[in-house]
Amino acid sequence: MILITSARAFNAMNRRMMYSTRSSSKSISAQSLSLRSNSNSTCNSESANKASGFERRVSSPLRKKRLKQEDLEPVEKVSNRGISAREEMCGLLPDIEDFSSRESKLNSYVKSTEASTSASSIRTAGRPPQNWEKVLEGIRKMTSSEEATVDPLNCDRTGSFLPPKERRFYVLIGTLLSSQTKDHVTGAAVERLRLNGLLTPEAIDKADESTIRELIYPVGFYTRKATNVKKVAKICLTKYDGDIPRSLEELLSLPGVGPKIAHLVLHIAWNDVQGICVDTHVHRICNRLGWVSKPGTKQKTSSPEETRVALQQWLPKEEWVAINFLLVGFGQKICTPLRPRCGVCSISELCPSAFKETPIKSSKMKKSIKSKKL
Repeated sequence: MILITSARAFNAMNRRMMYSTRSSSKSISAQSLSLRSNSNSTCNSESANKASGFERRVSSPLRKKRLKQEDLEPVEKVSNRGISAREEMCGLLPDIEDFSSRESKLNSYVKSTEASTSASSIRTAGRPPQNWEKVLEGIRKMTSSEEATVDPLNCDRTGSFLPPKERRFYVLIGTLLSSQTKDHVTGAAVERLRLNGLLTPEAIDKADESTIRELIYPVGFYTRKATNVKKVAKICLTKYDGDIPRSLEELLSLPGVGPKIAHLVLHIAWNDVQGICVDTHVHRICNRLGWVSKPGTKQKTSSPEETRVALQQWLPKEEWVAINFLLVGFGQKICTPLRPRCGVCSISELCPSAFKETPIKSSKMKKSIKSKKL
């Protein structure tokens, strides 16, 4: 009986202890929950305070010092500092309206700069180079001497012994054949055509292309030129009643006729000077003398057509006809493509390219050098 009573008392004591433990755990969990909620609310309030005070920090004149202080914060605040730094970067940028207005001003500045650049290049485009008259006079004296003789009549082959209509066609065919061909070769080819009665549009139109090809050989690109001569004769018969075109545009529409040939034919055949005839000699010499350059730059012109446009901007029109014959003769005898004879040139002191092109050694000199080394 006593044992049963003590057991019951022991069980009751256990029940009370278990109940008190459960209640205490519930209270602890409740407290922890309340602490968590308080901490979250505290964090939220702190972040809200930071967010509300962010704009003040950006506008504050001490934000750079604060950024330096933030760099010294512990590692666990790096993420927050990264966000604030990124936001501060955004805060340092101007507003959208300021940026757009600045961009519009930049665009207007670029446009004004381009306009001023183009205007200045137009203003200075017609400025002649220094000492050009002395240089031209020196070239004229050299081409008229025995050392560099050139016959303008032999170069253009005016055909003055023919009637006007036949003379103009003679000039057109002779000039067409002279492209990339030496003068004496062209003269011989034209003379063979004349002796065979093939210097009229009617005769060339009836002749075989193979016959023309054989007669003009060995001019440069004689096969293509024979085809073009046949086509030109046909066009002159059908469109111009056996004569040649009188305008620059119509001449340029003919097969094988470029700007140089068109201007030369227009001058010799029709006595109409509309431009300078620029070939490889004129193109090379004008660049060596520094007379021409690309628009707005100091770079050399890359083609005879660019040289023609640049040269016409400052050279007086009364020199447009003579300049071709002078520079062609000068380029054939003295200012040659390879190994220019600067030592005998009387204008070398006025030439910026004088003595700057080293002569190419001949094959015999190269062989002798090799043999000495061996």
